[in-house]
Amino acid sequence: MKKLFALLLTLGLAFGAATASASEGGIPWDKAPYKTNDQVALQNGAKLFVNYCLNCHSAAYMRYNRLTEIGLTEKQIKENLLFGSNKVGDTMKAAIDPNQAKEWFGGNPPDLTVIARSRSDGSKGTGADYLYTYLRNYYKDDAKPTGWNNHAYPNVAMPHVLWELQNSMKPAQYDQAVGDLVGYMQWMAEPVQNKRVQTGVIVLFFLLLFAFIAWRLNAAYWKDVK
Repeated sequence: MKKLFALLLTLGLAFGAATASASEGGIPWDKAPYKTNDQVALQNGAKLFVNYCLNCHSAAYMRYNRLTEIGLTEKQIKENLLFGSNKVGDTMKAAIDPNQAKEWFGGNPPDLTVIARSRSDGSKGTGADYLYTYLRNYYKDDAKPTGWNNHAYPNVAMPHVLWELQNSMKPAQYDQAVGDLVGYMQWMAEPVQNKRVQTGVIVLFFLLLFAFIAWRLNAAYWKDVK
């Protein structure tokens, strides 16, 4: 068990190191599909995140019950996304125990709540673009301890945690799955972004309408003034 925790922590810290310096090298980033308005994609992305990311990483600023905002019911969350003693009102905590991780290794894998917002690069793209490119560009490299390398981040220490998923899918299907996962991480980084945009559109429409009314009132007031 101790060796398992050591491996998980190593993978988590490696991912944090990779994303922290992602813009320093590698290939140009591909444009990630924008899926924060697609509830089906977000639900699939949430499932992938829970199954493949929460082993090592937490999303400590996201509660499971907020997934109702992407169309899941609390019953669906409990039956499909909760493990062990987790409750629907809990935050998304990693499977690895943080106290043991600190005691054994002196650190914890980085939190992923806002990873899609924090890894942008003005010359290459957004954090979502990086994640989408990174997760789709692993390749076998027997010279590396993990057996994997990455075109987007050369000499990456983190292995390809999605390799089984990729091997079971056609390339287009895998790209779609990664797009769903990245879309969920983008939504998770700012769950209110779509509502904020909608509110902004409504406010702009109101201002335009008010400006039109004010213009017509002004014309009516001054039309008889010589």
